[in-house]
Amino acid sequence: MSPRLLIPIVAVVLGLLGTGLARAELSQEGNLRISFSGGFTPHSLPRDQPAPITVHVKGAIGTTDGSHPPAVRKIEIAINRNGRLTTAGLPACSSARLQSTSSEAAMERCGPSLVGRGRFGADVQFPSVSPFPATGKMLAFYGTRQGQPALLLHLYGTTPVRTTFVLPLKISRQPQGQFGTLLSARIPTLAGGLGSVTEIDLTVGRTYTYRGQRRSFISASCAAPAGFGVGIFPLARGTFSFTDGRALETTLARACRVR
Repeated sequence: MSPRLLIPIVAVVLGLLGTGLARAELSQEGNLRISFSGGFTPHSLPRDQPAPITVHVKGAIGTTDGSHPPAVRKIEIAINRNGRLTTAGLPACSSARLQSTSSEAAMERCGPSLVGRGRFGADVQFPSVSPFPATGKMLAFYGTRQGQPALLLHLYGTTPVRTTFVLPLKISRQPQGQFGTLLSARIPTLAGGLGSVTEIDLTVGRTYTYRGQRRSFISASCAAPAGFGVGIFPLARGTFSFTDGRALETTLARACRVR
């Protein structure tokens, strides 16, 4: 199976083309703010055929007044229909195999499906106690969810409590429009509903061999107009819904260079 999309994530979650880590895209409603930044390598790509890439993405959720941010309950990320995600010959993991596991146990169960690594941050608040930060490891596996291809994000932390949760981003095709692929997920609760994921830092990319051919989990081309060495286009549109009823949306417009 080889569903097509341009730099899938998430994030969730998504890269700056051609310039490395640069300014973040911001979206705000009231005191709630989200930001995204990232990049990918190599920065220059062929015009007419996809080439392997590795994506680095960073995202953050916070408040302007320092208060505990509401938890994210739903993510939808629509991806530009150019590009490719290749999964043929790549072993698929499942959410069930990753539940209640440490990072080490997750690798033992699903190591052949690994496509990325990173870290996450969370803001945990217990009654009558000021919010305090928590951090942990994040692993990204190729898998399936309800019969559809998915990116399974495994988050594991030990401070302040040992916590594991799995975020499956289902990948579905959109028949029309600029954005041809949708990654969507409902977010499980963290620390019994007292925690909110506030930051991710994730690198996704893998090459592997299948039937004697070298393949890349993520590949992309730079579809610049004829006669131009740089292309600018809407890369992704993200919508983030929170438990307090607010929803924030942002669109990332990015550039690539033709090699």
